[in-house]
Formats: sequence, C-alpha cells, structure tokens
Amino acid sequence: LQIVLNSIMKAMVPLLHIALLVLFVIIIYAIIGLELFIGRMHKTCYYIGADNYVEDDPVPCAFAGHGRQCVINGTECRGRWDGPNGGITNFDNFFFAMLTVFQCITMEGWTDVLYWMNDAIGFELPWVYFVSLVIFGSFFVLNLVLGVLSGFV
Repeated sequence: LQIVLNSIMKAMVPLLHIALLVLFVIIIYAIIGLELFIGRMHKTCYYIGADNYVEDDPVPCAFAGHGRQCVINGTECRGRWDGPNGGITNFDNFFFAMLTVFQCITMEGWTDVLYWMNDAIGFELPWVYFVSLVIFGSFFVLNLVLGVLSGFV
C-alpha cells in the first residue's frame, strides 16, 4: 500500500497535466457539439391536437430532413419535450454539452446519445462526431492516465 501511495504522490504533477489535456478535449468537443447539435433533441412525436407523447419512452424525431419521422397516423413531430434523460443529455448550453461529452468519453451510454442524434438529425454527421470522440477521448486520452501511473510504479 505504501508503494502505491508513493507512486501516486510522485505522479501528481503529470496527472495534473493529463487532467488539463482531458479538460481541453472535453471543452473542444463541447464547443463543436454546440455548433452542430444545439436545440436538436427537443422534438418528439405527439398526437395531433393533444399533448400526449406517442411512445411511453419518447425519443427525438426530425421535424424535417433525414432523421426519424413520425409514421403513425395522427401524429406529428413538434417541440416542447425536455429531451432524453429528463433533459440532461443535450447540447443546448456549454455545461450540458460538457456533461454529454464527459458521458461519451466515459463510454457510459454513448451509443444511446449517438442514436438519439441519429433520430434527431440523420445518420451522417453524428457518426463522425461521436466515433471520433470515443476513439480520441476515451481510448487515447484517458489511457494516458494509466500510462502515467504505470510509469511511476
């Protein structure tokens, strides 16, 4: 235990540098996500003339374009929905964008966010954004932490 604690204490400065790099990657991807996806996850399928969702667990839809369309008769795609995860998972402001990027970097539910974006805007752009985020953010940057820690043991 003493060896592990000494290794962590010696690695504090390099870990701070890696933490700043991770924060930089999160900020850059959050800004890109804001530019690409702002306001896209607040439309879902409603019954025409009512405020009832079509699905029990609503998912985003595309008002126009290549995303998911409301195919059941008597339904339409319109706004006023909080969004997935109670409105937490979105790119509407910088804080929520950073939170969504962090969720994707940790690989906890990133495919759900990808599929919600596919439903909201189509299949082309979200794949490039989220797959590059996972490859660069998760596989490369977060593994630098393990490399720093293993170098001091």
